[in-house]
Amino acid sequence: MDKEHVKGVADKAKGAIKDAAGKVMGDKEMQAEGKMDKAKGAAHSAVGDAKDAIKDAADRAEHPVNR
Repeated sequence: MDKEHVKGVADKAKGAIKDAAGKVMGDKEMQAEGKMDKAKGAAHSAVGDAKDAIKDAADRAEHPVNR
């Protein structure tokens, strides 16, 4: 797991907590912050996935399988 994936997981968790706390307390602003944190986490995860895909493609190009 790289840095982007770790950031993504952390932001998603933080967002879920804020979202749930906002619902319980009736705090719409906290709920909105939670949703934004979750979206930010999803973006970090997507960047991490893209970096992984690029790295995998580069590795395959560097080391093709001979058949």
